Amino acid sequence: MTPDVTTAAAGTASLVQSVDWVAIAPPLIAAAVALVVLLADLFLPPARKPLIGWITLAGLVAALAALVPLRGGGRSTFCLTANPDACSYTVDQFAFVIQALVLGGALLTALLSMRDTEEKLPAGEFWFLLLSSAAGAALLPAARDLATLVVALEVASLPAFALVGLKRGDRLSSEAALKFFLSSVTATAVMLLGVSFVYAATGTLHLTEIATKLADVPGPLDTVAKTGVVLTLVGFAFKTAAAPFHFWVPDTYVGAPLPVAAYLSVVGKAVGFSGLILVTVVAFPAYADVWGPALAVLAALTMTLGNAAALRQSITRAHSAVRLLAWSSVGQAGYLLVPIAAAAYSSDHQVGATVAYALMYAVVNLGAFAVATLVARGKPLNRLADYRGLYAERPLAALALAFFLLCLAGLPPGIIGLFAKVTVFSAAVDAGLGWLAVVMAINVVVALYYYLRWTAILFRAPEGAQEHSEVARPAGVRAPAPLTLAIALTALVGVVLSGVPQLALHFASVTLF
Repeated sequence: MTPDVTTAAAGTASLVQSVDWVAIAPPLIAAAVALVVLLADLFLPPARKPLIGWITLAGLVAALAALVPLRGGGRSTFCLTANPDACSYTVDQFAFVIQALVLGGALLTALLSMRDTEEKLPAGEFWFLLLSSAAGAALLPAARDLATLVVALEVASLPAFALVGLKRGDRLSSEAALKFFLSSVTATAVMLLGVSFVYAATGTLHLTEIATKLADVPGPLDTVAKTGVVLTLVGFAFKTAAAPFHFWVPDTYVGAPLPVAAYLSVVGKAVGFSGLILVTVVAFPAYADVWGPALAVLAALTMTLGNAAALRQSITRAHSAVRLLAWSSVGQAGYLLVPIAAAAYSSDHQVGATVAYALMYAVVNLGAFAVATLVARGKPLNRLADYRGLYAERPLAALALAFFLLCLAGLPPGIIGLFAKVTVFSAAVDAGLGWLAVVMAINVVVALYYYLRWTAILFRAPEGAQEHSEVARPAGVRAPAPLTLAIALTALVGVVLSGVPQLALHFASVTLF
């Protein structure tokens, strides 16, 4: 072989990337099971369709089990051969925790949906879309280049549009899907424009290389880079339901099937915030003076508008329970933004407070939606008034919901909620954002009113025997076993976290990246 041929062969070989199959196993398993479900739906007779739900549950459990070898972090794949430190997929502590959160959230959503797919929703389409979205959600926190990040975000979002509108013939469901679709497409367009500007200024898509090159951007490209950073942040503000880009949330939650609303409130929010953390802390630290103040203002505005709207929910209005949870999720998004904003003023470690708070929020919010799904089986309007007397008929469900609401409020016995709020509050104070800490403290006090009002309704005596029987145990139907299991699991995890809060809160003090 001639020297020229030898050199060419060596150059060709150097372009071949190795693949760490263990690192990419969690999203890969979810995607593979989605294809299995799609094929099974074509061949299974209608009487055997419930089997698809159990296949989905098994697939999500397998995806969660695939995280066990990754708990130590430090695995990367799809790296540049010329620069092994620039990788497209990295499993560190941050990716591990968020993947566990989104796959666990998808598993609980599947438990909530088992009966709905037997009675109301097309089983094959629902399970395929849920698994596809979960695969994208699990891919995103490990993405370390902007192309992979955007693709993962859209893989997580596109199936969610269809899930929201899956109640065929339902006007609210169709309207919710349209609003969700239009707002998300707008966010994606703005984000892609921002990504293109960042690429134009840096010439790379890898987050670590972007961080290096943004620190020394030539003068003529500085405006382009700043514009790209701002537009990228605006796109993620839509995804995280940060005000004033939150308008799609209440109508989407009301129109969607309740398990899908639960999924969006937890997994959808985790996807948006993990992407936001990656672009700000990993890719854009050089422009912290741009995104830090912007996120601080967004945090204050989001928590204030969310809590103010939740206060206005009438207990007799149709779907007021779901609307309150929707507006509450907007308010909680404001709290989640605080440590990210604080990271611009002090240390990247501050984002650990967002991760710790997200873990608490995911567990208790899914639990609240699980009880709401139980009540909605007899009261489809799901008004706050429908929860009156719930303790008299379903004491365990009422106690579980009361515990979830107290966790969200940050009151004992919801110790994990209290500690998580203190952690976020401390992040703001340590970063010198005293004014934001004051705004947060005021909003926490305001939120106590509507959380405690709902909690009190659970223990009130029913208005007469007829209403009493109608509210809590309609037609004497027992709660489906998967739904009962979802409530029990979330309550158990919530109690464990309240007893041993360091299981979640230690992420606020360790290096995640």
